[in-house]
Amino acid sequence: MLTHVVLMTFTDPTDAPAAKAKLEAIASDIPAIRSMVVGLDVLGTDVSWHLCMTTTHDDADGLRSYQTHEAHLDLATWLRPRLAARAVVDYV
Repeated sequence: MLTHVVLMTFTDPTDAPAAKAKLEAIASDIPAIRSMVVGLDVLGTDVSWHLCMTTTHDDADGLRSYQTHEAHLDLATWLRPRLAARAVVDYV
């Protein structure tokens, strides 16, 4: 099992709830996603990120399948211009 964690900050923090909804909406459309959890920051500290998404995949090929899936690519087109920063960790 491969776990994929993405932290995002948005240029406009009010975009975070829409991003959460859009991410959750595509989860069932992408077979390579075994699970997805998306959370929004509630404390707003100086070191906080606005959104954390965690997905699990069978392996690295499953993650690549998710990343190249049409639904993910469409969402990325909406998401990327709104991001101030993004960090990723993939682990087994």
